[in-house]
Amino acid sequence: MSSKFYCIANFKPRPGREETVFKALQALEPNAHREDGCLQYTVTRHIDHPNAHGTSYPIVFHEIWASQEAFEAHCNRQEIKAFFATHVESPDGDVEHANVCVYTDEPRDYDAPQL
Repeated sequence: MSSKFYCIANFKPRPGREETVFKALQALEPNAHREDGCLQYTVTRHIDHPNAHGTSYPIVFHEIWASQEAFEAHCNRQEIKAFFATHVESPDGDVEHANVCVYTDEPRDYDAPQL
């Protein structure tokens, strides 16, 4: 059974604040990469491409954690809580809307081997 835990966090900055949000999220990467259980933690910006016509939030974080526990420990770090309090939850924050979702790579009703 896979214990990997995937998170995609989308951020829509307020007008004129995209660079501020992107830099604030980039600043979180070095410490996240030091965390036990962090397999991938990369902030990206949407770009136009002729072969990709979909719509997207301007800034998207792609995360892979070794387990749900590792992801939850990350979310409970003071640096992460401070980012959300300052940039997302504050009425004066730089983020207009955030959409954070978690995923599994296992099919429903997976018959995992019992070790």
